[in-house]
Order: sequence, then C-alpha cells, then structure tokens
Amino acid sequence: QVQLVESGGGLVQAGGSLRLSCAASGRTFSLYGMGWFRQAPGKEREFVAGISWSGGIKHYADSAKGRFTISRDNARNTMYLQMNMLKPDDTAVYYCNTNEQALRFPWGQGTQVTVSS
Repeated sequence: QVQLVESGGGLVQAGGSLRLSCAASGRTFSLYGMGWFRQAPGKEREFVAGISWSGGIKHYADSAKGRFTISRDNARNTMYLQMNMLKPDDTAVYYCNTNEQALRFPWGQGTQVTVSS
C-alpha cells in the first residue's frame, strides 16, 4: 500500500510562489498517473493538476493553467507542484493521489497553503 506525504505549504502573499512536494512510499508509485487536489474550507475537494505515469502528459484545471506546473521524479518517488502568481482563492489544503478514483490510495494529511491579499 502506498503512503502519501505532502509538504511545502505555508503562508505567502498574493503574487508569491510555493513548491509543494508529494513523497510516496512503496515501489509502485511510477506505475500510476498522479494528481494534485485541493480542498478549501466549506468546499469539496477539487482537481488541480494531473500527470501521467511517465510525466509526458500533464493537464490542469482552468484555475491552475498558466500559473502552476506539475512534475514528477519517479526515481525519487516524488511529485511536485510549482505554484506561481498565487491568489487568495488558492488558499486550501493540498493533497496528492492517483488520477483515477478507482485506484486511489489513502489520503494523506495534506499541506496547508494560505495566500494573503
């Protein structure tokens, strides 16, 4: 069973940047397309960005296009989300998991991102 640990969140001013990391245990990480998700207070968890198992295909929610970049390093069992030009609406707890709902691992604790105006 893969365990996921998110890190890299914090408090940043609007327009700032953060780089999130998702560390996965286990040897099967590289077999899965992965994604970043976020959940703001009082809202449902939503998709932010996804990446194929090889890293060759990436896709983004409209809210993330042009500002966020997803990447992965299968040798390190780690996925990243570079977030630039952050906005207060980006404030949420960010999680990583597989792209496919039927193949989801247990959710980690997430990492809090807070963007002040």
